[in-house]
Amino acid sequence: IFDLNQKRNQNREALRALSKDMDSADKATVCFGTMFIQLPKTKTREMLQRDQELLEEEIAKLQEELKGKVSHLMEAQGKPELKGYNLKPLTAEEMWFMKKVVDN
Repeated sequence: IFDLNQKRNQNREALRALSKDMDSADKATVCFGTMFIQLPKTKTREMLQRDQELLEEEIAKLQEELKGKVSHLMEAQGKPELKGYNLKPLTAEEMWFMKKVVDN
């Protein structure tokens, strides 16, 4: 998760730099491993945004799996289960119903 967050932040920085510099040159130099390639800025932006979406999905999946792994670890160590750790936020619809109940 930590490594993916670093990549996500680097992508965010690159997208921000591209948005500030969109009008100067029509190509951006991008590093792929040990190679530098010049690509059109629009194509580079699309690639970074797609990569950003994939990173977001992967991070969310790993965070969801982490809860089960922590519970399993606590159980294996003989420690009590963490209270409130498996809570999930209310949906917009549930919040609307709760607001109705509280207002009445």
